[in-house]
Amino acid sequence: MRQFFDLLKKIIRTGIGRVRFLMAGIGLGIAMLLLLIAAQVHTDFNELLYGTRNANESMDFLVINKKITNATSGNEKANAFTAAELADLKQQPFVQTYAPITANQYKVMADMPALGVSSMLFFESMPDEFIDVKVDSWKWTEGSSEVPIILPTNFLDLYNFGFALGQGSPQISEETVKNIASIRINVYNGVNGDIFTGRVAGFSDRITTILVPESFMRWANAKYGTEKEKAPSRIIVKTKDPSNPAFVKYLADHGFSTDKEKQRFSRYRGIVNIITSAVGFFGLVLLLFALLVFSMFIQLVVESCKYEIQLLITLGASPKQLRRYLMKQFVPMYFTIGLCSFLLVAALQWWASTVLAGKMMYISPWPGVMTIASTVIILLLVYLVNAWNVRKYIQQH
Repeated sequence: MRQFFDLLKKIIRTGIGRVRFLMAGIGLGIAMLLLLIAAQVHTDFNELLYGTRNANESMDFLVINKKITNATSGNEKANAFTAAELADLKQQPFVQTYAPITANQYKVMADMPALGVSSMLFFESMPDEFIDVKVDSWKWTEGSSEVPIILPTNFLDLYNFGFALGQGSPQISEETVKNIASIRINVYNGVNGDIFTGRVAGFSDRITTILVPESFMRWANAKYGTEKEKAPSRIIVKTKDPSNPAFVKYLADHGFSTDKEKQRFSRYRGIVNIITSAVGFFGLVLLLFALLVFSMFIQLVVESCKYEIQLLITLGASPKQLRRYLMKQFVPMYFTIGLCSFLLVAALQWWASTVLAGKMMYISPWPGVMTIASTVIILLLVYLVNAWNVRKYIQQH
């Protein structure tokens, strides 16, 4: 009986059997590598988008307004959000929370003697939890003559690298503005008015507007405002993923506009999804090809040895022994190919994590759970399909 088993082994490893055996092995190796790379790339991209180490708070907040077109130009009500639109936005799964941005309903004249600047201004306010500047001075109570103000960071950049250079004025730092500069603020409505002293409480990287505390805005709008209540023209939204394609589509479908720079990852995500899908598709095709070649190879071996197999069974060998012997010829190759593919993906993952860390982007240096699960599932699938083929062809003879 041992001689017949040696004959089977010889057929497997010589001639046309060896060629098909190698083709199946190479096809399985390439297929596993492509599928594992696709799974790992998908995991890494999700970690870059949602990982806590890659969190960028300014990217989670979006200021949204309606697009102003020729048809809505000059129509303030058409450019404001309705209650129904806000209610619908609140129901969307990609919106964690939102708040309207309140605009001033009075006129503001500001003088900043230290910088030689005098201009009409506007104020806006929003709940404190949406503001990235956290300072104790950010509060105002009725009767106080000093109003804290938060300016956008690019406001100072415009002054230092635009106005100051053009007018010959001194360039100043954020600390100088906060510690020295005061702003004379005249709030009025054409009939009445008050003078306040504005103090810059901080500079915001998140909000590109001039903010005052909500308490001051409510008081000033009530005292100098021309309308009791106005629908918000702008809102601030906190979202888990500003580049979520569903979110981007929702904004476009409803004619809403926001900072396109914060949504640029939506296009990158689409490209990455296409690439990983294409790689995964070719991997699946190659896996099917490998399984087909394995099936043909098993059929060839069994066909070549059908008389010997019949003789072995006549001499007392059970079909189970034959199946076990044939599978022993394949299983070590499966695990060798699976282990080599996994180790190669692990090495690529370590290299990619090192390169990305140098660019302040962080992914795990180890393969993800999806990659490990894919390795196990593919090996299990190949084993089960080949075991089924071995059983089928041996039973036919």
